[in-house]
Amino acid sequence: MDTTRLEPTRNVAIVSSAGAGKTSLSEAMLYVAGAIPMLGSVMHGTTVSDFEPEELRHRTSTSTSLLQFTWNHTNINLIDPPGALDLLGESLTALQAADAVILILSGTMGVRTELARLWTRIKELDLPCLVFVNGLDKEDASFEKTLDICRKQLDCVPLPMTVLLNPGMILDGVVDLRHERLVRSGPSSATVEHLLVPLPLEGMLNRARQQLVEAVAESGETLLETYLTQGELSQEDLLQGLRRDIQTKQFLPIYGGSATHNVGVWSLLDAIVALLPSPSERGAAHPWHGIHPETHEGCERKGSLQEPFSAYVFKTIIDPFVGRLSYCRVLSGTIHADATVLNASKHVREKLGHFYKVLGKRHVAVDSARAGEIVAIGKLKDTHTGDTLCQETAPICYPILSLPKPILSFAIDAKSKTDIDKVSLGLHKLIEEDPTLEFARNAETKEMVLSGMGQFHIDLALEKLHRKFGGDVILHTPKVPYRETLKTKSQAQGKYKKQTGGHGQYGDCWLEVAPLPRGHGYAFENRVVGGAIPRNFIPAVEKGVLDAMHEGPLSGFPVVDVQVAVYDGSYHAVDSSEMSFKIAGSMAFKKAIEAAHPVLLEPVMTVEIDTPTDAVGAVMGDLNARRGRIVAVNAQDHAEQIKALVPLAELLRYATSLNAMTGGRGSYVMDFAQYDEVPRELAAKVIERQKAEGHAATAH
Repeated sequence: MDTTRLEPTRNVAIVSSAGAGKTSLSEAMLYVAGAIPMLGSVMHGTTVSDFEPEELRHRTSTSTSLLQFTWNHTNINLIDPPGALDLLGESLTALQAADAVILILSGTMGVRTELARLWTRIKELDLPCLVFVNGLDKEDASFEKTLDICRKQLDCVPLPMTVLLNPGMILDGVVDLRHERLVRSGPSSATVEHLLVPLPLEGMLNRARQQLVEAVAESGETLLETYLTQGELSQEDLLQGLRRDIQTKQFLPIYGGSATHNVGVWSLLDAIVALLPSPSERGAAHPWHGIHPETHEGCERKGSLQEPFSAYVFKTIIDPFVGRLSYCRVLSGTIHADATVLNASKHVREKLGHFYKVLGKRHVAVDSARAGEIVAIGKLKDTHTGDTLCQETAPICYPILSLPKPILSFAIDAKSKTDIDKVSLGLHKLIEEDPTLEFARNAETKEMVLSGMGQFHIDLALEKLHRKFGGDVILHTPKVPYRETLKTKSQAQGKYKKQTGGHGQYGDCWLEVAPLPRGHGYAFENRVVGGAIPRNFIPAVEKGVLDAMHEGPLSGFPVVDVQVAVYDGSYHAVDSSEMSFKIAGSMAFKKAIEAAHPVLLEPVMTVEIDTPTDAVGAVMGDLNARRGRIVAVNAQDHAEQIKALVPLAELLRYATSLNAMTGGRGSYVMDFAQYDEVPRELAAKVIERQKAEGHAATAH
């Protein structure tokens, strides 16, 4: 039996903005813990957590990695998601599986949009958090400025836990305030020296230590009484006070150093084990809430071994050669490989495959998994990211995480006929890996549309599509689903008369069309009196109208917001039929709509943009240039949220423009709001382009 699995466990998500050094810090922790023999480099593509070809090519994380290692008799499960804003969904799902968080801040840049969103989610989940300020070996880095950023942008009370020794280019150690020791380390050796603080630094240590002790003492009555009586706190009292304050969010402990120089990493590892909660502690304080999948009654698990088995799938990896691998956080009970469980999200039974412990791309088989552990499970057939696995006799279903909606779309065509099946299969597999991707056929424009969180997100998906499934596509701007409507009332006759051998065809109706308020769609009214058209033929007239509404007179776009009334007509006792009145209804509608001053409508979106304050002017000016109407501007901490109504046609490449205007610090979400009339000069261009495309298609 593997005795290490009986040791304490910490499940920690490590999150940051792109470029803050998260992957380098993960690498340094593995190095200090003895899990790897040498320190890898992001630039050289030699880190444990970045191993996918796309990560090596772009020199940045593109997928969640699982790094499982042991340090100080504790099993540490480090969940390492990418930091890019386009891949925010990966970080959000990683937080669902964690009991605590390490937040990486760069000593040279502030809190970007993606980190602000993650911080909001961390607070919603009430996750204990440690901060590591990275890159303090750089000349322009500042530990003090980063503390100020924590106060203002994260709205918290930072509590420094280390003091830097020789900050800047010659940074080679930190003074650990909890242990009152100078901790020296470097990139060439995993050995860490613990030294007495030199005499010239004793004054600085004493002042910083005093501030730490006072802050902890003042946060609790018992500790404050002890401090006032004894003038000091014991190491045990200080430790217990810090653990409590992290849980209650009294303070945010801040560590500093340099991941690439392996400075300050030992103190962070020590804090993970000493200060962050175990799975059982976290479960007792914050039970996992779900519902019974059949009765929908609320139920919970506190994370104990004695409870029935349940697990949450937070990441899916699909490889065409290896198959599907599902990263699962076991929330309660114990389970063995090859067992049969219930997928409560899909209401299907699932036969579990092999279990693995994971270190980057390295997998080690294990035969069981217990509450608090994270394992990769092989070859689950029907289980996707966000699903709940549980014991059949005690079912529970945990809520599915709400992920950001895609904001950038491309129409795609397979490069060749041989690519069609590869593209369709491959993209559906990639969406199983990454639920923030969407792929669907637009019923109106007849295009296949791939949507994602940004240009980088789309590019990555297509790179994986080519590498994993051999599919290649051509991208182009998706068509805008325009509509047509009418401005005035009009009337027209539709008369269909055809004489052939035997029975002929005869249908005759008069229609009146009138505009409806925007968004009201369609209404049909029968005003025929005196039997001019028999009642049994009225539905056929309406069917003809509905068929004709699919293609308007301007450019063949669907007609909306129109009221149609049939008020007169005539029939033939022998030759009239449903088909003849359907054709007559279609003819009358087409004539009437052409005489009713038809106009083009375009979809308008509600857009909410988060932008840094210094970029508000540029963003608002750009929105005005895109025919946008500003609805509201709300001030937030060092940022603004702009709400506007903007035509969809002006937003097809907005993600790229917003990144350029805000230096990558802006983000937005959008939803359909309404259809509005297209200005006349733009409508003429759309109609001309549509006709040209129609002629080209006909010629082809």
